[in-house]
Amino acid sequence: MKPKARTSWGDVSEWYDTLLEETPGTYQKEVILPELLRLMELNSGTVVADIACGQGFFSRAFAQKSARVVAADIAPELIAAAKQNTPPSLQKRIRYEVSPADHLAAISTHSTDVATIILAIQNIENVNGVLGEAARILKQNGRLFIVMNHPAFRIPKESAWGWDPKTQTQYRRLDRYISESKVKIQMHPGDKPEEHTISFHRPLQFYAKALRKHGFLISHMEEWTSHKQSQPGPRAAAEDRARKEFPLFLCIEAIRHV
Repeated sequence: MKPKARTSWGDVSEWYDTLLEETPGTYQKEVILPELLRLMELNSGTVVADIACGQGFFSRAFAQKSARVVAADIAPELIAAAKQNTPPSLQKRIRYEVSPADHLAAISTHSTDVATIILAIQNIENVNGVLGEAARILKQNGRLFIVMNHPAFRIPKESAWGWDPKTQTQYRRLDRYISESKVKIQMHPGDKPEEHTISFHRPLQFYAKALRKHGFLISHMEEWTSHKQSQPGPRAAAEDRARKEFPLFLCIEAIRHV
């Protein structure tokens, strides 16, 4: 049997924790979190499963909105960081578990109102297993939110920015889209080549079909763009325009209807 690709971020847990906790202006803080909280509409009665929770950045934000959270990740290093990052005021609202996303044994069947998979699905090989577990733990009409790198515009090693000097236009070049792929990605470009993860590209129809297979109906979808702006220069206006035309992230909301 072919071994599964190692996709855990446990080996770079310290770097990832520092990135989310100490780096200002990240996409997680400025784009994904506020948009996701708007859609989730959390309250004190909401039970959230944060699947592939990493070091707990989003889990803590959900708990701050009075939700009760069970957060799971395959990397014990990240769960240890998540527990350390959780202040005493939130500790009773969050339960952390070391668990792979496709085998959430610590989460009871039909026990959660909402499940999230945030910036993780593209690093998970067994997507069907993950969606099957999400369907199992969600209540009837429970909601699943998947946030991913936009599969139509961010294709690992097969998409890039380009510049057309004649039209003074920054464009997005795509060399493939429909074909699925598995690519080794260096976590620190230009440094520490031994630290990498595996990224899986799948077209939109893959996710639509997989969700339907596991009893989900897609109820809402949004595409989120960058909040960043270029420094003044001859290409600044074109770069900023392109940022608003080509979204970085895709958010899918799906309802468990069976």
